Amino acid sequence: MSSDVAVAAKPARKGWQLVLANLSQPKVLVMLLLGFSSGIPIYLVGNTLGFWMRENGIELSTIGFLSWVGLAYSLKFLWAPLVDKLDAPVLGRWLGRRRGWMLLAQLVVAAALTGMALVQPQQGQLVLAGFVLDQLVVFGVLALVVAFASATQDIVIDAWRIEIADSNEQQGLLTSTAALGYRGALLVTDALILIFAAHVGWSMSYELMAALMGVGVVAVMVAREPAASALAAATPHPALFTPKGLFDALIGPFVVFFRDHGSWALLMLLAISLYRLPDFVLGPMANPFYADLGIDKETVGVVRGSFGMVATIVGIAAAGLSAVRFGILPTLLAGAVLGPASNLAFAYLAHHGADAGVFTAAMAVDNFCSGFAGVALIGYMSSLTNVGYTATQYALLSSFYALPGKVLKGLSGVAVEHLEVGRSLLDAYSLFFVGTALIGVPALLLCLILAVRRPGAAPGAPAANGLTG
Repeated sequence: MSSDVAVAAKPARKGWQLVLANLSQPKVLVMLLLGFSSGIPIYLVGNTLGFWMRENGIELSTIGFLSWVGLAYSLKFLWAPLVDKLDAPVLGRWLGRRRGWMLLAQLVVAAALTGMALVQPQQGQLVLAGFVLDQLVVFGVLALVVAFASATQDIVIDAWRIEIADSNEQQGLLTSTAALGYRGALLVTDALILIFAAHVGWSMSYELMAALMGVGVVAVMVAREPAASALAAATPHPALFTPKGLFDALIGPFVVFFRDHGSWALLMLLAISLYRLPDFVLGPMANPFYADLGIDKETVGVVRGSFGMVATIVGIAAAGLSAVRFGILPTLLAGAVLGPASNLAFAYLAHHGADAGVFTAAMAVDNFCSGFAGVALIGYMSSLTNVGYTATQYALLSSFYALPGKVLKGLSGVAVEHLEVGRSLLDAYSLFFVGTALIGVPALLLCLILAVRRPGAAPGAPAANGLTG
């Protein structure tokens, strides 16, 4: 949710007519559908994939290593300038820059997910075009393709969301709508898919998820190309493939960011990079933990789809209300406390076996805190972007937010296996979860500095719209 949510009290002062007018605009429905499309792939190459692999007997260390395909989300700033400055092949001429890249990314995600469903994560060999290939390696490559295309989709959707808004109030509404759509997709890929897999198998479930990418395709067809994108593509920037153009595309966003935020820029980036670190490191081990705990995937899916969903919605709503009432920085600070603290619920669960009541409580706590912290961070990052470099700067910020966690989470399985030496597996899990909570302390201290030193607004944030242009 954008820091513009901090000014979302304005519609109340202007009357509910403005709120209803914004809600009635087609772009709000489009944003909901695009948020859903954005959320579909991420767990299918992350936490949910770990459940499938563990059930197939894949080692924890291998599951952890394969989670490194998620680094594509953290490195997307490397190709974001191309997405910002170039049209998508073929589709760009037909649909425009933003919509063309969206559709191309969605089609690639759907194709690669279908490939994963056909190959499956198993030890063995495949013969493709006369070559004998390791089945698990092929599966991993397909997962990497999904992650790369999904990260590209995120680049464009974030840019579209920021550019299509007509006002501060509408930006806050679109961000909240995107979060709801995204969380709806996570409900499907983190909960409902487990119920599907229990009845029809993992392969057919992944094929169904590939089909659900059609929601994003429908959104692209309904959406309109942002005027800001068309203007940025016209005169303000030099041609890309010239020395000046390359500098503007690759270096310009960084220069502008540090110019806008001055001495606060490094502190902001450091806080962003550490904010969700506890969740990222815990992530690959959550579903294998449930499997080792003896909780069947159907139960996990039912609890996530009921109590977990309600808790997530409440967390998102609480973050939005907090941003309106107290501002984005106090909300960011609250999320820095809630996010890591929720990991302790997993440590508690490890000592209670497959107790359905404790599991449900742990899921409710985790989903509420994750929903709150996630919206708080998105809002803060959105407030820092410059409209002239929307896609690249937001990709940079979201990459900083995810990169350390994506690197470290690949070692999560090794960490649990190391802690298991001389202990039971569940004791090892418990210690691991406590450790992930403790690594959230540095982010909390950095957010405290940001909130105390600049309580009224994001440090260095431009005054108008939270953006510059």
